[in-house]
Amino acid sequence: MRKARADMSSRPHILFAVTVPVSWNFYRGMLRYLANAGLSVTMVSAPGKSLDEIGTAESAASVGVPMEREISPLRDLASLGRLYRVMKAARPQIVDASTPKAGLLGMLAAMLAGVPCRIYTVRGLRMETATGLKRLVLLGTERVACWCAHRVLPVSESLRQRVIELKLVNPEKTYSLGTGDCSVDLDRFTPRLRNSEQVSRLRQDLGLTGNERVVGFVGRFVKDKGIGELVDAFRQLSASDSGLRLLLVGDFEDGDPVAPQVRRYLETTPTVLRTGFVDDTAPYYALMDVLVLPTYREGFPCVPLEAQASEIPVITTNATGAVDSVQDGVTGLIVPPKDARALADAIHTLLRNPDIRAEMGRAGREWISRHFRPELIWKAHAEMYREMLEEYSQRERQSGPSLAVKRVFDLFVATTTLFLFSPLLIAIALVVRIFLGSPVLFRQVRPGYAARPFTCLKFRTMTDECNANGQLLPDAQRLTALGRFLRASSLDELPELINVLRGEMSLVGPRPLLMQYVDRYTPEQTRRHDVMPGITGWAQVNGRNAASWDQKFAYDVWYVENRSFFLDLKILILTVWKTLKREGISNGKHATMPEFMGCEKQTTGQVS
Repeated sequence: MRKARADMSSRPHILFAVTVPVSWNFYRGMLRYLANAGLSVTMVSAPGKSLDEIGTAESAASVGVPMEREISPLRDLASLGRLYRVMKAARPQIVDASTPKAGLLGMLAAMLAGVPCRIYTVRGLRMETATGLKRLVLLGTERVACWCAHRVLPVSESLRQRVIELKLVNPEKTYSLGTGDCSVDLDRFTPRLRNSEQVSRLRQDLGLTGNERVVGFVGRFVKDKGIGELVDAFRQLSASDSGLRLLLVGDFEDGDPVAPQVRRYLETTPTVLRTGFVDDTAPYYALMDVLVLPTYREGFPCVPLEAQASEIPVITTNATGAVDSVQDGVTGLIVPPKDARALADAIHTLLRNPDIRAEMGRAGREWISRHFRPELIWKAHAEMYREMLEEYSQRERQSGPSLAVKRVFDLFVATTTLFLFSPLLIAIALVVRIFLGSPVLFRQVRPGYAARPFTCLKFRTMTDECNANGQLLPDAQRLTALGRFLRASSLDELPELINVLRGEMSLVGPRPLLMQYVDRYTPEQTRRHDVMPGITGWAQVNGRNAASWDQKFAYDVWYVENRSFFLDLKILILTVWKTLKREGISNGKHATMPEFMGCEKQTTGQVS
């Protein structure tokens, strides 16, 4: 184990966490790039030879923490404790954790250790192919990891859409690096290898003459990779083509094993060539006519990208992640998962059309060169980390030590209130469900700290009634008697305590308004986003909706300039008093505040 303490006074410190050492292949080159860019880097994973070797090669500190890939409650708890101690000792400003187990434990440990910038890099969703209790457990662990993170980084666009579809994370919390988060060394993965002496030796060792048609696969031999469908497709094709070979670069694994008959076929069929796991896969692509990845799920697979860089066309599926790794009909073909017939047809199409294979190969390398050069991916990561560090630095300069006190106070009050008022919350939810229907919660994207979007939660107070043209009726017509009561008593605001727990809001601060207002503010009014938005604020206890927009913004800026813990206490006390007196609930003839237009002209809008 290679340890190092970062020089925190001069070099920002970032800690990466993955479950097993083999996953450091995702980071080869990038860690050294970040170190050369002025960051102090620490690697944490289960112990292993490659952890220390890659740490030395990448100029990074390395720490071994035992972690299990499969669910193991007692060992996982022990790993969490070790991760927490490592983070408290290292004191990184950023933790970037990925792979399922390290993602969960790393985010929990980082949150408990008070790491100011937390990133969960999602490299796939195991729960997509899980069933029953295991699926529920995996779904819950993903939600926890996303909840603990400040940013969630799915490694492909289809994966980003999937985590949003499954409601694992709020859309505004996700971050995208563009086409996909995987880099390919074009000097290493190159068609020039085809005529190399190394490839000639490999061809001889595998008993290939150069006249065969070779279908390749690189990866683990597990069910989720579609090995069963690959065997079925190969059986269909080889029945009429004695020159067909299946080259498998990888090996079996105990987790998610293939069916016994599939394993037996792979182990006993002479036309199936198995290499085991190899240190360098690059020369093996040069032996293939087509690369096949019939996977059920991915994050963003690197193997198809490496094959395309080697000018080998790829056949994969439209499963999450995999669908982003090939340009269908341009650099390869995409088929449905779990469809051996479609897979066989696609393989047959490419094998009998060498001109199409060559054209797809050239297009594939050009696509990889344009979007997946290491420097492009590494630079995008560095910019993301710098951006987060700048946001954190800005918060520190503006808030100082009082920020920690405010956050602890927010967490204590929010947690206590949610616990004590849970029967009331359940009762309100039931009443809203009965009288207003579903959904019970009103969700709206609003600008938070630094105008960064987040989803604000409130109880619904209005119906969804529309006019004959399908447009929502004015707020006053949709606001029900129940809604008026919830607003007058401020009970509709209680779900915002969840936003407080998430770190998206504070108990006290300028109210989060609408996203379209951000561009309408004057530079002075924009200062209201220099602090976290609040459930209540100085403007709320000085008129609430009865005050004009100019007055409200002036109160907000005054709060930013004069905020303190004791001022927050005063505002909270006044809020209770104003709520009991029901002051400032409406604005003249409007049920809610008129829309802020950036000038004197205003129209009715739903803001409160």
